[in-house]
Amino acid sequence: MEQINKIGRRKTAVARIYLREKAEGSEGAVTVNRRDYKKYFPVPHIQQKVVQPLEVAGVVGLYDLYINVDGGGIKGQAEAIALGISRALVDLNEEFRQPLKAAGLLTRDPRKVERKKYGQPKARKNFQFSKR
Repeated sequence: MEQINKIGRRKTAVARIYLREKAEGSEGAVTVNRRDYKKYFPVPHIQQKVVQPLEVAGVVGLYDLYINVDGGGIKGQAEAIALGISRALVDLNEEFRQPLKAAGLLTRDPRKVERKKYGQPKARKNFQFSKR
């Protein structure tokens, strides 16, 4: 196995995933923007979201993951990473598709921020109507 490259998106966050065989003496490093994912995402439930695809597939510690992520907030970035990792695992082994799909990790969440409309203060909010 050389290297598997996949992309994951969520809101305005874009994550590029590089999945490789783990290096000698490594226990499966997950590196996000050249930092350990636990330092990049200090919140525990967001750390769990990043490694959830590995846990569902049962391959925690078997592969090194190098991730570049840009745009959005930390939650959007974490969900983009989860989608990219899921796609890479399915590309690696087709048997992972069933459990990952059942966990909802292969579905791209299409929701984005709605644009602001002219003549309104926000996307859907209107100015107060005055009869007189």
